[in-house]
Amino acid sequence: MRKTTLLLLVAGLIIALTGCPAPAATPTSTPVPATATATPKPVATEPPTPAPTDTPQPVAADTPTPAPTDTPQPVAADTPTPAPTDTPQPVATMKVLLIIAPQDFQPQEYSETRRVLEEAGYTAVVASTTLEEAVSMAPEKLRVKPDILIGDVIVADYDAIIFIGGGGASVYWDDPVAHHIAQEAIAQGKVLAAICIAPVTLARAGVLQGKHATVFPADKVVAMVQDGEATCTGEESVVRDGMIVTGNGPGAATEFGQTILAALREQ
Repeated sequence: MRKTTLLLLVAGLIIALTGCPAPAATPTSTPVPATATATPKPVATEPPTPAPTDTPQPVAADTPTPAPTDTPQPVAADTPTPAPTDTPQPVATMKVLLIIAPQDFQPQEYSETRRVLEEAGYTAVVASTTLEEAVSMAPEKLRVKPDILIGDVIVADYDAIIFIGGGGASVYWDDPVAHHIAQEAIAQGKVLAAICIAPVTLARAGVLQGKHATVFPADKVVAMVQDGEATCTGEESVVRDGMIVTGNGPGAATEFGQTILAALREQ
C-alpha cells in the first residue's frame, strides 16, 4: 500500500514536470550600460610642436675673407726725385752740331774738335748762316760746305752744340738766332761749348751768368765775357762748368774736344 502510494506520487511528479510549459525567460530590463557613456572629459595634452616654417633659419658660418682687390698695395721703395717738368731731358742722338762762321772760322779748332768727336762715334753736322762753302782763316783756307742753316737748327736733334772760333765768329755775338740756340741747349740739358772768341756769344745770350769760363786772352774779349756775369780771366786753356765747356784758342783744340766728349759721356 505504501509502495503503491509512493509510485503514484512519483508518477504524478513526472506528469507534473512534463506537462508544465517551460518557464518564460527572465524578463529583460533595460540594460544598464556597463560604463556610462557620459561626454568624455577633455584630456590635458601638450600642444603639438609647430612644424618648422619654410623660411630657413640663419646658420652661423665662417664669413670668407674677401679676396684682395685689384688695387696694388704701395710698396716701400726708393722713389727717384722727378726732374723738373718744364726742363726737357736730353735724349742721346750721337750727333753734335758745329757752328762755324761763313768766313774766317778757325781751321784747327774746327778740324781737331770734329776729329775727337767723330773718333768717339759721334756724327758731326755743320751749321752756318749760309749753305755756301765756308772758308777758314789763312793760311789753311780750309773749305767746308755747311749741312744746315742756323735758322733751321733743332737743338733736340743734337747731344752737343759747339761754337767754333776764329775772327769771323764775331758774326754770332749779337745774333738772336745764335742766342736762342745757346739758350735752348741749356734748357734741354745739352752740352754747350765755345772756343776762342765764341764764348762772347754765350755771354751775350745770358747763359754764362754765375759760371766759370775762359776765352781768347785779349783784354777786350775777356771784358765782354765778364760783362755776361761770368768768372773769366782767359788764362785757362779749357774750363768746364757743368755742361758748359769753353776754350781759349787753337792751341787748346784737342783738350777742348776731349772735355766735350767727357761731358757727353756724363750727360
